[in-house]
Amino acid sequence: MLNLAHAKEIAKVLSEALPYIQKFSGRTIVVKYGGNAMTDDALKASFARDIVLMQVVGMRPIVVHGGGPQIGELLERLNIESNFIDGMRVTNEETMDVVEMVLGGQVNKEIVNLLNLAGGRAMGITGKDGRFIRARQLKIERKSPELEAPEIIDIGHVGQVESIDTRVLTMLTENNVIPVVAPIGAGPNGESYNINADLVAGKLAEVLKAEKLMLLTNTAGVLNKAGKVVTGIVTDEVNALIDDGTISGGMLPKVGCALSAVNTGVNSAHIIDGRVPHSVLLEIFTDQGVGTQILRKHN
Repeated sequence: MLNLAHAKEIAKVLSEALPYIQKFSGRTIVVKYGGNAMTDDALKASFARDIVLMQVVGMRPIVVHGGGPQIGELLERLNIESNFIDGMRVTNEETMDVVEMVLGGQVNKEIVNLLNLAGGRAMGITGKDGRFIRARQLKIERKSPELEAPEIIDIGHVGQVESIDTRVLTMLTENNVIPVVAPIGAGPNGESYNINADLVAGKLAEVLKAEKLMLLTNTAGVLNKAGKVVTGIVTDEVNALIDDGTISGGMLPKVGCALSAVNTGVNSAHIIDGRVPHSVLLEIFTDQGVGTQILRKHN
């Protein structure tokens, strides 16, 4: 027997989604996938369905993924010690081999398989494929009163984006294929560099002039001084929250990626709670959303 109340709720959701579907059809959406959404089976399935639905209604999703916990787990099994400096994994050649196996193989192919099982057509690539992500080594500077010049710390095969050639991604999206990008870049001599997935997602959104950059996290979004989620905010307001210390710690790099994206042409950036089932769809297709939207200025 038809549950009329439930049916009305479904109709309301579909009706609310229509203007967003019309607005974003044909637009590129870059989604950074990580956190709990990558490790919980129910969340993995809901994420895959979200991405495939986005494509079915005409959007062009691109997925960039992390994989830090999976890398750490395999390194431990191989009895390879993990060391971190300022939150970044020191990556020698041996560790980089493991990073490539996990990111470019295990994690990447699992996501591709999830999307394909959900009815999509996905293809996994790393930045070394077609050398579409050119990278250079990232070095850490540390200042101290005892030293006249900053100390430069070499953390190995950890990189930053030098440049991006978008032709590979465009070829895939124009043929209704969902690119799944592992954040590994190619150095000038063909060496591999492990790059922070948030940074890769942000740079891809920038060079592609994406409609949206979406960063899935294990938090509800950007919080104000009262600990409440800020659902909508502009860049000047974000900078003020950084300056007064409201935004700090692990949220700073994500917010930095979001700010850089919207300041260079991306229409909006979203920091959303990946622990919520179908969080991507809820953020795109509903008025309320499930995270923080960052814009350059109020519409």
